Amino acid sequence: MDAIVLLREDHKTVEKLFKRFEKTEDEDTAERRRIADEVIEELTVHAWIEEQYFYPAAREAAPDTKDHVLESIEEHHAVVWMLSELKGMDPADERFKAKMTVLMEQVRHHVEEEEGDWFPDIRKAMGRNRLLELGEQLETGKRRAPRDPLKVPSAASR
Repeated sequence: MDAIVLLREDHKTVEKLFKRFEKTEDEDTAERRRIADEVIEELTVHAWIEEQYFYPAAREAAPDTKDHVLESIEEHHAVVWMLSELKGMDPADERFKAKMTVLMEQVRHHVEEEEGDWFPDIRKAMGRNRLLELGEQLETGKRRAPRDPLKVPSAASR
């Protein structure tokens, strides 16, 4: 699978989880916890493989994407900290749903920028063979990726 297809599949998986969360009732805290835990793992792994493999390859293939990569890393920084807070938060806490809502808004914005503005340029710059090779790296990376959001490189403040 090519790298962009893999990343888009991840985006779809997370969007389905978001939609499930949005359909939950306030009293269904156990279901909210289960969904949030899945979101935390999916987004942690996704951010890690993007930062470890995809972003460096994108910058190499298309140096003019540097600003987009740096902005994406900053967006990841905010997201992984929210994920770490959600991880330890009681789903009955009145702020839990609000934090998930803000997370969903930020991730949806990030996905829209990547898929709409950036992926077409990267596809053109890398070509099919490089994207297939990178896709294999991403697949392998998913198995090694941390499950703790604060282990994603962008979590560190600089």
